[in-house]
Amino acid sequence: MIIVQKRSPPREPADVDLVLPFEQRQKSRLRTVLATGEEVGLFLERGAILRGGDCLESDDGRIVRVVAANETLMEVRAAAAELLARAAYHLGNRHTPVQIGETWLRFAADRVLAEMLFGLGLTVTTLSMPFEPEAGAYAAGHTHHSGEARHAGVIHDFALRRDESQ
Repeated sequence: MIIVQKRSPPREPADVDLVLPFEQRQKSRLRTVLATGEEVGLFLERGAILRGGDCLESDDGRIVRVVAANETLMEVRAAAAELLARAAYHLGNRHTPVQIGETWLRFAADRVLAEMLFGLGLTVTTLSMPFEPEAGAYAAGHTHHSGEARHAGVIHDFALRRDESQ
């Protein structure tokens, strides 16, 4: 099995492709297969999202290019910017990963969300393509896996701190 523990600057040509849907590109620990069928184990920094076109370097020196897999998505369009903003609000309120374009929003196919958006007067269509949603305001280090709630942006910090001198 190939082991990958670090990112690499983009290089052309890459030695091999790793085709993954968004759900798997969010994982820092993953056992999967390369486009060649060879097994690969990813051991990357926590909290990082792999994007289509990113490159990784395997322990044996090979360059692995990440390819965003086609996924079943829903695309929302609206006649007015206010309606599109309302759709973004409601999707965000449900913590739904969303890819934002100039005149559209895309999210992983979900019948319930589509029905909600139809009810708001929006047009929703299904399509198949790579999904590259927004990383979010705290993407550099948002975590819920430690004893402290923290965000890399240090906009707020919920952790209680004790004064070490007392």
